[in-house]
Amino acid sequence: MTADEALARLKEGNARFIAGRARFPTVQKEVLADLAKGQHPFATLLGCSDSRVPPELVFDASFGELFVVRVAGNVLGPSIAGTLQYAGVYLETPLLIVLGHDGCGAVEAAIGERFHGVKHRSRIEILLREIVPALDGIDPSLPPDELLDACVEANVRATLARILGSPEWEENAAPRGMKAVGAIYALSTGRVRFLE
Repeated sequence: MTADEALARLKEGNARFIAGRARFPTVQKEVLADLAKGQHPFATLLGCSDSRVPPELVFDASFGELFVVRVAGNVLGPSIAGTLQYAGVYLETPLLIVLGHDGCGAVEAAIGERFHGVKHRSRIEILLREIVPALDGIDPSLPPDELLDACVEANVRATLARILGSPEWEENAAPRGMKAVGAIYALSTGRVRFLE
């Protein structure tokens, strides 16, 4: 598919959505008009950019219900942290979820860098700097699928720990009763496993 074909497909999809003929359930125009007045999502979600993990579909959530931030490897960089803080302070979402998924390509690239000396392009290297430290303590001799699963979970836990250990969380979110949890989505089944 060319870029022009992709753009045409998006335009056609939006036209179907507006006309109420979307392939997926849509919302009434009155609901959209109401949502235009302001947002009140019940959860903030930091997830991976992987096209196979659309949070609104995964959680069967409608417009205005989730405040979603997506970045490869569900990493926590400065602008991501600022976006999450915005959701907590101004939107007052009571729940924050860090959602990883099995087979994550960003985590797989971090494994290659950490354990096999693989080098990546400069901007990807910047992204991987957020993931590689989470892999400390993981046994690189695990079978490849087990290694990737262990690293995906370690990455989610490390991102969650960074959020929970931040001064912003300790000073603002925790006292207001906000909760943060980690979770992993299974690509083959669609099931989300919430971490203890």
